[in-house]
Amino acid sequence: MTSSHLKMWDDCLAFVADNLPSPEQFDVWFKPLTSLGFNGKELTIFVPSPFFVEQFEERYAKLLGTAIKKVYGEGIKVFYHFNQVNNDPSTGVTLAPSNESVELKRDNGGVSNPFYNKQPVEDVSPQLNPRYTFANYCGSESNKLARSIAEAVAAKPKDTTFNPLFVFGATGVGKTHLIQAIGIRIKEEHPEWRVLYITARLFESQFTTARLNGKINDFVYFYQSIDVLIVDDIQDLVGKPGTQNIFYHIFNHLQQNRRQIIMSSDRRPSEMTGIEDRMLSRFKWGMVVELEKPDLELRRDVLSLKASQDGVVLPPDVLEFIASSVTDSVRELEGIVVSLMAHATLLNRDLTVDLARSVVSNAVKMNRRQVNFEMIAEQVSSYYNIEPDLLYTKTRKREVSDARQMVMFMAKKHAKMSLKTIGTRLSRTHATVLYACRNIEERLPIEKQLQDDITKIEQSLFS
Repeated sequence: MTSSHLKMWDDCLAFVADNLPSPEQFDVWFKPLTSLGFNGKELTIFVPSPFFVEQFEERYAKLLGTAIKKVYGEGIKVFYHFNQVNNDPSTGVTLAPSNESVELKRDNGGVSNPFYNKQPVEDVSPQLNPRYTFANYCGSESNKLARSIAEAVAAKPKDTTFNPLFVFGATGVGKTHLIQAIGIRIKEEHPEWRVLYITARLFESQFTTARLNGKINDFVYFYQSIDVLIVDDIQDLVGKPGTQNIFYHIFNHLQQNRRQIIMSSDRRPSEMTGIEDRMLSRFKWGMVVELEKPDLELRRDVLSLKASQDGVVLPPDVLEFIASSVTDSVRELEGIVVSLMAHATLLNRDLTVDLARSVVSNAVKMNRRQVNFEMIAEQVSSYYNIEPDLLYTKTRKREVSDARQMVMFMAKKHAKMSLKTIGTRLSRTHATVLYACRNIEERLPIEKQLQDDITKIEQSLFS
């Protein structure tokens, strides 16, 4: 390289430095660059990696182009050079900027650019469950917003407003169904597009295999060729910096090229400790939407749809019992219908509330009725056959005192009230309530009658 060319490159960097807002940006993005050669028409620049090029072009391609035009003149073509293996020039690859149509060159003794492929990429199996359509996705107020956004993405996947789409919610609320419904709709409208659904855990497994087999470049190229990438359970990348790094670069490539990215998680981005900040910031670029727990209307619809798909009609009282008892998860609701059908068939029993109660109690933790202080006071008074108003007086009659202590114990246990709050309601001190609760707790293991009393009162509270 001639000294005059070295001077031109130094002048180019000086122009860049003068037009950057901070020296730190120059140190990070331009100090690593060195000029390898200039033949009057083509300038070859050494860069740390192809991923560096992606980020560099996104931020500074225009500034570098202006500097080159000013120093080298018009019509100069720029090529980036990197070593696939650090400090091993024999693995060198030279590639053109993404906005150039110049074919990539092969270095003597090296290998061709792993991200360049003249042949059209074959279609990929989308890995979508055909049952997970919008038509089979029950809607209600609890998922109205998430569904509306999902349908908007499916209708205009090239619109960057909702790219990426990040759907979060508790386990079993229908995230997988919703994000796959987007993929199915897009594939129906654009059959030539490469749509892929994958779990984050499988993505990590594939990356690990590619790394062990020296196929990382093939792995990256494959994912950079996807038009719509749907990643389920993205929280499974927590604590896996290597996989996060490769996903970060794939994400950037897809986003820059207006490819749709859809992700699901069991938590919102702000709660994902163990994910790099640069990755979290990208999760928030487009739309973050919560899929809430199913409300009663949605639970009823899910049960009806699942039952009809299985060719049965749930009696109204059975449907209402299940919908009221299983409140957290759509997946659990569907599982209950399957279990209920199996029990009815194998045991040759009718679909009744008693059978449903048995199935539900075995499958999930049933939601107990919410109780408050007034309900407890009423049931305890009724059980001990005393007037409820007596609980609030200063009388120390044994039957009233015992009932008052039971109210204190039940309020602490089932209404989750503080000792101070319970004392205030009964015009008693914090110490009195503490004594009453400890007294019952100490007697309970050895007094059969007290055990029976508590069991019967609780049955009346939660029946």
